[in-house]
Amino acid sequence: MITISLCMIVKNEEAVLERCLESVRDAVDEIVIVDTGSTDRTVEIARRWTDAVYHFDWIEDFAAARNASFAYATQSHILWLDADDRLLEKDRLALLQLKKSLDPNVDAVSMLYHCDFDSAGNVTLAVRRARLVKRSRDIRWEGVVHEDLIISGACIDGDIVVTHGKLKEGSDSGRNLRIYAKLLESGGTMGARDLLHYGMELHQHRRYAEAHEIYSKFRSLPSTKGEEHIFVCIRQADCYYHLGDRDKELLATFQAFQYDTPRPESCCRLGYYFMEQGRYAQAIYWYKEALDAPIPENRWAIRNEVSRTWLPHMHLGNCYAQLMEYDTAFEHYFKASAACPGNAYLEERVEETARLVRQQSARSASS
Repeated sequence: MITISLCMIVKNEEAVLERCLESVRDAVDEIVIVDTGSTDRTVEIARRWTDAVYHFDWIEDFAAARNASFAYATQSHILWLDADDRLLEKDRLALLQLKKSLDPNVDAVSMLYHCDFDSAGNVTLAVRRARLVKRSRDIRWEGVVHEDLIISGACIDGDIVVTHGKLKEGSDSGRNLRIYAKLLESGGTMGARDLLHYGMELHQHRRYAEAHEIYSKFRSLPSTKGEEHIFVCIRQADCYYHLGDRDKELLATFQAFQYDTPRPESCCRLGYYFMEQGRYAQAIYWYKEALDAPIPENRWAIRNEVSRTWLPHMHLGNCYAQLMEYDTAFEHYFKASAACPGNAYLEERVEETARLVRQQSARSASS
């Protein structure tokens, strides 16, 4: 049976750290916590759980901090989590089972990461990340921001889910851009992963023209893969939308199709493009495609669950309502509301289309 060191880097995580540690309470054999400069009760809480609490002078490099935490591990395998992550009970039990059954020839195990949720608790964004690695392989982190493990050897995709549950408010939203700016000012270079995440940070801060330029540099790299290109094409399409260039938005959306079957995000974007023009038949086609799109065979694909659930149903309701096909509109609004409970707009549309259906039925009965 393998043994596990849980390695974490933390800063000002008093609101969430104990919840994270409690969720893996008997599934790990060692807890290593590296603090990068907390000013709250984080270190005090960490010391309730482990004596292996260390300080790391923050140098604006997440990979360096992660590698420092891994260096303190003593068990056969290393698991990493952030303080606002946790394992639900079924996943804690699955990790305990994995400890007993993991093939010793496996060097790394990926786990699904549920990283965003709607108001009803439904998963809206899921990605897969390498989470458990064999310590003897000396697997390293790379990337000053949005760091990632550079995996070599045998990696398997596990069914364990890590659940993100951010509680802290008021985080420094400009921190990552400042780190990237410092890297560039110092003459540092960006690899593919840094370029991708730099573009995403610019995008998040609504610097769409700059984001598009960085995405284009990323796509020009020969080392990038099809799955990454699909994601970037969709992101570039969004940049064009916000920049007001709808023709290039359409082109970027279709460019994603050359790498795999259409993803729900692309289908919904095309549906919205046609719906805005009042071309409801075309919009309906693409929203239905979003609902019918298969789950990608690549388990590492980023999955935007909103685009395959309530969002296309909502817009199908809008399209059919415009065509005065209220029975069908009601069906889609109802499905959207069921998938996204508590959404006031959807509840209002369900009530309104139900009223219109009754009116149509009454007129038909009296004619």
